Order: sequence, then C-alpha cells, then structure tokens
Amino acid sequence: MSSKDKTEPLYRVVFQQQGEVYEIYARYLYQSDLYGFIELEQLVFGERSALVLDPGEEKLKSTFQGVKRTFIPLPAVIRIDEVDSEGPPRITEALEPDMKSNVTHFPTHFFPPRDDL
Repeated sequence: MSSKDKTEPLYRVVFQQQGEVYEIYARYLYQSDLYGFIELEQLVFGERSALVLDPGEEKLKSTFQGVKRTFIPLPAVIRIDEVDSEGPPRITEALEPDMKSNVTHFPTHFFPPRDDL
C-alpha cells in the first residue's frame, strides 16, 4: 500500500453564495439525505503564519467555527475536486453580474412532479 492510499481524500469545494464565491476544503463529502444538497464534514483550515492574515480566510474560519457538518445546495456548487494537498480557503467576489444579489432563491426544479395531483 502506498502512502497515498493510507491518507484520507481531501476535497476542494467551490460554491456561490450571495454574490461571493467560496473555496473550502473538507475531508468528507456526501450526497445528503436532504434532497438537493451535498454534505461536507471535517472542514480543513491550514495553520498559517500569524504574521500574515488573510481577511477572507479569517472570515471563513469564523463563519464555520464550531460547524460539525454543513449542507450546500447543489445549484450553488461550481466545482468539486479531489486534491492532494490543501490550499488557502478563500472568498472572492462573483464575476457574473446576476450572481451579485442579496437574495438566493431556493431551487424549485429539484423536486420531481407528483402523479397524484
């Protein structure tokens, strides 16, 4: 067994939320029992030098502080990658004008039509 086989996978998840693009890292990624969501556990935030503080990374750490598990709506997900090592988690402004909204609409197209109506 190689050393790569012994380590747990690490996922980089990029998603959009209220006009910002989040890039976070997690050890566990599942299709959630909540229909239309993915589930992330064990978020990974690297230990960086205290001399250089990244406001985006600090905002992410405070946002997810104490979070055991987070659920992200599938329509918000931009990309999921399995990576060898973590990079800095970050928040950036969305580039598309229609993504810069204070309102995030709940997806209604995920539910299959009911036949009993």
